[in-house]
Amino acid sequence: MKKIAIFGVGLIGGSFALALKQAGAVQQVVGVGRTAATLERARALGIIDVACTSVAEALAGAELVLIAAPVAQTGAILAAIAPHLQPGTVVTDAGSTKGDVVAAARAALGAKVAQFVPGHPIAGAELSGPDAAMPQLYRGKKVVLTALPENTEADVERVAGAWRHCGALIHRLGAEEHDSVFAAVSHLPHLLAFGLVDDIARKPHAELLFQYAASGFRDFTRISGSSPEMWRDISMANQAALLRELDEYMAQLARLRGLLAEGNAAGLEAVYANAQQARHDWIKTIEAAERPATEGGD
Repeated sequence: MKKIAIFGVGLIGGSFALALKQAGAVQQVVGVGRTAATLERARALGIIDVACTSVAEALAGAELVLIAAPVAQTGAILAAIAPHLQPGTVVTDAGSTKGDVVAAARAALGAKVAQFVPGHPIAGAELSGPDAAMPQLYRGKKVVLTALPENTEADVERVAGAWRHCGALIHRLGAEEHDSVFAAVSHLPHLLAFGLVDDIARKPHAELLFQYAASGFRDFTRISGSSPEMWRDISMANQAALLRELDEYMAQLARLRGLLAEGNAAGLEAVYANAQQARHDWIKTIEAAERPATEGGD
């Protein structure tokens, strides 16, 4: 590609740009952001080549546009893009929710919605901003595309091809299915991690508790170091699905509390054993998928 434009040049957008540059898949990256300081830092780090405050200038000649801003900003960004979106330019996003993004795209783009291919890279870190960007972030990671009926296969493939240049594996889901899945395996765990750390931090003896928190606590709560703004937006955008998952989890907690209150050691162990086996099976599946194929067999 000769030119791409990225709205949001932090961890997600910045890593996308660096990966494409490293792969030799793009000649020029234009960055658009909320603050001049962030854009200047991205340029200093070699993430972008040009910093733009003009949407028209950013889109002129761009073959691909990535929106990598918090999901609550997607509608406003698409509305700003719409008047300048020319035939031949494909727009995609990196938002962690898709139902709200698709609705925002239809409202903002109208007939041009065919040029918008919704996406979600399943990768990240607890750090944010241009300094957190890394070209290897997406290697071996999944990117879910929730293509619209209006999208052409060529436009979907342009987005998929860009992610493949980043080393990603392409998967496809419907928007509603996507939001249901990620409410369970991503959005709920983040809510729980934030809630646990907040609960401990508010206790009168919080300093003592944190003093003795070790690797298990660190591993369980790592994701609570993520951007509060981003996860506020994700939680609200996927409110209905997240509430369903939270209600089911609260029922599970009530079940565990009941077993503990009853002194039902066997019942607790059964839950723990089932969880342990499920996790072991999941890890084996991941390891098998990531294991390179052996040429010629053995």
